[in-house]
Amino acid sequence: MLQHEFWLNLEYTWLAEQIGATWLFPLFNSLHVLSITLMLGSLLMLDLRLAGVAANVYPYRTLSRDFLPWVWLAFAIAVVTGLGLFITRASAHVLNPAFQWKMLLMLAAGLNMLLFHLRGKRLAEHWDRSRPMPWSMRITGMASLLLWAGVMLGGRWMGHII
Repeated sequence: MLQHEFWLNLEYTWLAEQIGATWLFPLFNSLHVLSITLMLGSLLMLDLRLAGVAANVYPYRTLSRDFLPWVWLAFAIAVVTGLGLFITRASAHVLNPAFQWKMLLMLAAGLNMLLFHLRGKRLAEHWDRSRPMPWSMRITGMASLLLWAGVMLGGRWMGHII
């Protein structure tokens, strides 16, 4: 019961009420969708290269240098706007199975990326030029694509599942 009160109290903060009851809600919602689109478009290029499906003529490190700043900028905007949207209906969101799946899949996507950076970056010199990509890198790219697709589906289903 105390947990539910926490989420309800969050909804009644000044900031949550300002976002939820003004033009800020549609603005945050629009910026959230646009930033996710930018993030996933950039991430798609990197993951398709990792999976060995597209852009194989480009070294991964070159694509990474060009696209990762956009991924991180868009992700930061998506997090800020997502938190703003979340606090307006926190008590409902935390109970929503689609939201729970979205958060779980986002955590898994983050762990997948962390493992890639810990393991893959060290070996990048070797596999960046190899044809085809090592299976471990292909699986990492495919897993990222699937996990982020799941995150997006969870976000879309949130409004349709009670």
